[in-house]
Amino acid sequence: MIRTFTGENEVLRQDALNKTVATFIAEHTDMAVERLDGEEAAYDRMCEAAQSLPFLASRKLVLLRKPSANKEFVEHFEQFVADASETNDIVIIEPKLDKRLAYFKHLKKLTDFQEFAVLDGSSLARYLVTYAKEQGGSISTADANLLIDRIGNNQLILQHEIDKLIAYNLKITQDGIEVLTDRTPQGSIFELLDAAFSGNAKRTMMLYDEQRDMRVEPQQIIAMLVWQLHILAIAKFATGRSAEMIAKEAKLSPFTVSKSLKLARGITTTQLRKLVTELRALDVRLKSEGLNADEAVRYYLLALSRG
Repeated sequence: MIRTFTGENEVLRQDALNKTVATFIAEHTDMAVERLDGEEAAYDRMCEAAQSLPFLASRKLVLLRKPSANKEFVEHFEQFVADASETNDIVIIEPKLDKRLAYFKHLKKLTDFQEFAVLDGSSLARYLVTYAKEQGGSISTADANLLIDRIGNNQLILQHEIDKLIAYNLKITQDGIEVLTDRTPQGSIFELLDAAFSGNAKRTMMLYDEQRDMRVEPQQIIAMLVWQLHILAIAKFATGRSAEMIAKEAKLSPFTVSKSLKLARGITTTQLRKLVTELRALDVRLKSEGLNADEAVRYYLLALSRG
């Protein structure tokens, strides 16, 4: 059997590989496992591994990491598959593939093709609930969404945070998350917008200063504001839809969408369009007129908080 593990979700891809290897070793021992790196191994060496009979075992497992780095392997892949010994299990690990190439099509046609996509929105929250359970702890879906909102959607980082939280308390709670995790700049931007829309200029400037103290540049803050306004626009124009439905279609965290829906109810469509237009104009001016970026963003936020 020849299998392909691909996709940018390194966590799930590596987990599938580890389980495959562990299952094989339990039956055939680790002496029957051969690992080759396509960036170093010659094509003939990869062919030899795929074709040679297992030694002191009934089957052999051949792991080929990024064999596409070898041009000859890609060009002769169909022949490679045809010549592989039936006694050998082969796993091809390709973290990233160009779907326009014939190689990608051959992999899908000739191998057991498994693609591990990056999780987002509700699927990521469900994964965290399951992961916490596997580690002997627990977290609710709502608190998983809160964690995503604070930390971001990097799955590996979220795993580490779950591990840390479980070490503190097997039952992960909102209080534990707020005490033991640091909010990312992206998560703080929502609070900044909320303060500005509420007319609280003092808090708006305090939150902006916090961003700057974390060495977040004004241009980065603008980019995060653009993203938050994008989510706000989705929430504003998704009339009659639930947060879960919006999150699923837009591939966002339900927790983030819920907060944006509340915020969207407090502004008009005209105000939202004005915010987007003014932020776009500010971005253009910063790139073309050499303005002081820090002062310009402060002015935009103060004007926003004063209505």
